[in-house]
Amino acid sequence: MEELLLAAKKLANHAIKLGGLGFGTSFLEWVASFAAIYLLILDRTNWRTNILTSLLIPYIFFSLPSLIFNIFRGEIGKWIAFVAVVVRLFFYKRFPDWVHKVELPAALILLVVVAPSLFATTIRNDWIGMVICLAIACYLLQEHIRASGGFRNSFTKANGLSNTIGIVILFVYPAWALVIDLL
Repeated sequence: MEELLLAAKKLANHAIKLGGLGFGTSFLEWVASFAAIYLLILDRTNWRTNILTSLLIPYIFFSLPSLIFNIFRGEIGKWIAFVAVVVRLFFYKRFPDWVHKVELPAALILLVVVAPSLFATTIRNDWIGMVICLAIACYLLQEHIRASGGFRNSFTKANGLSNTIGIVILFVYPAWALVIDLL
């Protein structure tokens, strides 16, 4: 009976630990997705940097929480993609500034809607997707530090600090998810 009680305690302890780690990973997934969206928004303001922000689109694709991803993959995403394509094709000259500003978000929606299931389910929910996110985050961090004029400037300039924090958050989620996946 004591062995059964000890086994139940160990089971409960391990379940609590793994549940906490899973919650932490899910929370970081949401934070990283919002940080990537934040960096996309910053790129359209006067706080822009010289980094390749179009790399944020595949990052968001691979790190977007399943709830939002499945909504955009369904009928809602198809309608948004349809409207984006129609506006881009037929109303480009009427709204040239507007079309340019929403080009990357429209590309994200198109990518989510038309991605083959190999990417949308298999690679996205596997360690391969996290390695891709980690590589993108490392590249963006390196490019941001170089564009800021060094490591110190990336943390001391006002626009550099907000971009650096966003990019570091992009780095933390895939690193944490890979560590948890390896455990």
